[in-house]
Amino acid sequence: MRRTMMSLGAALAMLSTAMPIDLGAQDAPKRTAEQIKASLDAHKGDFDYLLGDWEFTASSKEYPEFRGYWSATRLDEGQILDEFRIVGDSGETYYVTTTVRNYNALLDRWELVGIDAGSGLRDIGTARRVGQEMHIEQRFGYLSGAPSTWRIRYYNIGPNSFSWSADRSTDNGKTWVANYQKIEARRIGPARAMGQLAPARKR
Repeated sequence: MRRTMMSLGAALAMLSTAMPIDLGAQDAPKRTAEQIKASLDAHKGDFDYLLGDWEFTASSKEYPEFRGYWSATRLDEGQILDEFRIVGDSGETYYVTTTVRNYNALLDRWELVGIDAGSGLRDIGTARRVGQEMHIEQRFGYLSGAPSTWRIRYYNIGPNSFSWSADRSTDNGKTWVANYQKIEARRIGPARAMGQLAPARKR
């Protein structure tokens, strides 16, 4: 069982969630301060549904059943920090990844990076709200020699549950495996936020 789940961890390391994926140097559109503020006000709460603690069950084309826990908090300036953990039957950890999500008001989109221990900061992606859903496209396993691109949907979003599905491509988006992985999440803890890590103080 452990060997199987560790293989799952390796597979998910190529996964944790709108082209182009390359977030390198690009010309930002010229926007007024009012436009930037309006975008930020309109979208700063897009990921609020994810805040809190969740228990999930999941399946993929390779692994028919697994489970875990997912927790997300809002940082003081509005960024979202979350941890996704796959566990075994006794609660042992088989895989864990951390994601930072930050809204870019200049480009009117969310940008995110998945952080696995020892793998740097190259698993990047973008996200946008589409109606009542959140859509993400992200590249995983950048340095693994076998990178993959995932198109992820959060849908059926409610106060205490949400659904998640992902199509996967291993050839830079030429072909896709539909519904490669699915997740059903159930809330087990309330939304929360972190205060300032380095608050200002009087000398």
